[in-house]
Amino acid sequence: MNPTEVFSIANLIAMPMWVLMIILPKWKVTQFLMDFKIIPILLSIIYAIYIAMAMQIGGGMDFGSLSSVMALFTEENAVLAGWVHYLAFDLLVGMWIIDQNKKIGIHQLLLAPCLFATFMLGPVGFLSFIIIKSIKRTKS
Repeated sequence: MNPTEVFSIANLIAMPMWVLMIILPKWKVTQFLMDFKIIPILLSIIYAIYIAMAMQIGGGMDFGSLSSVMALFTEENAVLAGWVHYLAFDLLVGMWIIDQNKKIGIHQLLLAPCLFATFMLGPVGFLSFIIIKSIKRTKS
């Protein structure tokens, strides 16, 4: 299977989980998938395979400078691994947001944009949740 096909598969694995988390976060199936971290585990396996392949082809990973990091992302397997890394960790942050919200009780209409932003822009969604969480706590 080539990296382009794996890229598509990884996206297809992650997308339904985001839809469930945004639209049906309290559904038993969604809760099961979140509790056992099924999708992030699958993505982590893909990541491990492709980061190992990238290391075999490109040697060690140098994160010491911006130019070194840019050089890492010239190898197809490393770019795929980087993308899958984002998919897995953004999902974990989204799951954390939902888990935190069980205690806080932010309305789903406010939570859904935070989750969507986490899906699309990672840290922006996390930041928006933290801001809403802080405002909610201040008002309580």
